[in-house]
Amino acid sequence: MTITSEVTRQQIMNVMPAEIRATVKLYLDGKIRQWYSKGDGRGVVFFLDVKTVKEAHAIMETMPLSKENLTDHEYIPVGPLLPLGLLIGGGPTQQ
Repeated sequence: MTITSEVTRQQIMNVMPAEIRATVKLYLDGKIRQWYSKGDGRGVVFFLDVKTVKEAHAIMETMPLSKENLTDHEYIPVGPLLPLGLLIGGGPTQQ
C-alpha cells in the first residue's frame, strides 16, 4: 500500500487513528500476518493470510485510507520456495 502522490500529510494524519485500529483488528483476526514500513516512508507492506488476490483486494478496500482514496495498492502473490523440496529428497510440490 502506497500513499498517493497528491495526498498531504494532514490528510493521512486525519485518518491514521482509524487506520491503526483497523490494521490491529485485522492482525488480531489473523488476516495480517506481518507488516512493514516501506523504505521511502510512503506506505506499508502487508503480508496477508488469504487464498487469492481477490480476497486480499476485498480486505484492503475495507481500510480507512483506502476508503478515502488516499492509497494505491499492488498485490503480489507469494508462497513457499518450492524448489527447496529438492534439498530434502523430494521434488517441488504444486499447491
